[in-house]
Amino acid sequence: MELNADFGLRVAVHANRMDWTPSPMPGVERKMLDRIGDEVARATTIVRFAPGSRFSPHTHDGGEEFLVLDGVFQDEQGDFPAGSYVRNPPTSRHTPGSAPGCTIFVKLWQFAPDDRRKVTVDTRALDLQAPPGRPGVRSAILHEDARECVRIEQWAPGAAVEMAPAGGLEILCLDGGFLEGGEGFTPWSWLRLPIGAGLSAVAGAEGCRVWVKEGHLRFAGADLPPQQT
Repeated sequence: MELNADFGLRVAVHANRMDWTPSPMPGVERKMLDRIGDEVARATTIVRFAPGSRFSPHTHDGGEEFLVLDGVFQDEQGDFPAGSYVRNPPTSRHTPGSAPGCTIFVKLWQFAPDDRRKVTVDTRALDLQAPPGRPGVRSAILHEDARECVRIEQWAPGAAVEMAPAGGLEILCLDGGFLEGGEGFTPWSWLRLPIGAGLSAVAGAEGCRVWVKEGHLRFAGADLPPQQT
């Protein structure tokens, strides 16, 4: 399967308008944002676990990065409530599920093969700071390395937000909304801008809270599962 697989194009997906589709595991449904591959895939997805559902044990050969959007995600490492940001590096193994149910935004097969850094952040407890030269923005870094920078940002009501990322950009709207390219983005709307494209957005009347990743699309052709190369 190939879905939004051309990383040279701007892509906007409004997941809150999409139907849920079943996964191979009972009680687990998803909304696919981009994908290259079948069940083993380089993928960006919103996944919903019904109460009491779980996946069978598995290893993430290409790594897994996720943000809990609602409910409580659970595995052998513990309980991860809404707002939890987790990076499980390549070779990590777990049995994901949720007794109460949950929804997560998850990215698979998008790590450097030798990355072994585990990251867990409670984004609700972050002290967001005003970055220099970005009026109306407060931000906190969740993860940063030579490949990418991942952040949570709060955009003030009506703020004009400009970015010129060197290696592509992704934004997931978490709360509130913003306008970009004449298009409105609301919770669970996802925007991907290609390398060389700048962001020019305006936060809505209530402002917005967003998840941001930049720089990573420089490696988008090199992080595919083995059977896709």
